[in-house]
Amino acid sequence: MAILEASRPDGRIIGLDRDASAVATARQALLPYGDRAVIVHATYGDAPRVVREATERNLDGALLDLGVSSLQLATPARGFSFLADGPLDMRMDVREPATAADLVNRLPETELVRILQEYGEERYARRIAKGIIRRRAQGPILTTLALVEVIRETVPSAYVHGRLHFATRAFQALRIAVNHELEGLEPALRQIAALLRPGARFVVLAFHSLEDRIVKQTFRALTQGPAAGFTVLTKRPIRPSAQECADNPRARSAKLRVLAAREAAA
Repeated sequence: MAILEASRPDGRIIGLDRDASAVATARQALLPYGDRAVIVHATYGDAPRVVREATERNLDGALLDLGVSSLQLATPARGFSFLADGPLDMRMDVREPATAADLVNRLPETELVRILQEYGEERYARRIAKGIIRRRAQGPILTTLALVEVIRETVPSAYVHGRLHFATRAFQALRIAVNHELEGLEPALRQIAALLRPGARFVVLAFHSLEDRIVKQTFRALTQGPAAGFTVLTKRPIRPSAQECADNPRARSAKLRVLAAREAAA
């Protein structure tokens, strides 16, 4: 809304989200802006197609928010939160065939270990994977709190009572695996950057180190070579202030990076 207000009278936004409920919420909230707001049910990998269908112009700016939404976390039926009981789902797009429960109950132990280590950087990945195998032999693990209990029973007591909730990394890993969050990020960053007009800014908000690493490396690559048309404006990621973290604790892991499309030479 702030962008639409600041760009009156004819500024437009093109919004994409893979979550149908988020799309419906955004469309309802932006109804007063009419055709100045185009909201599409799609992933960021679809950005080139969606943008070209909506406009013939290049973009004045782009914002990519890679985080799970507060609405998703606050809805137990979506299965993202380890603090409330719900089905072990975690799909951002419910059209996807596999849920977190499918992965937990079907994958071999070695693949569970890989997911927990690679996507969650979970130090107790092997213990948790073994615990999952033992528990599912007694019956399927179908709810968020059932998985939380498996993790609680398999990790050390000190880990259970640590600063970070002991299920955080495992839930992050499964969510990334379910939604294939990292697989298409690098090409999508390049494709979106190619849609920018000279002088435009591309802002990316990441919430864990794996995403941020891909953003950092891709932005750097886009600035290299004799024909490079971009400049990184953030030598280090911008982090939320202490006040912002106090107001919104979920912001504490956010990292913001900015890429600029270079102006044409005079």
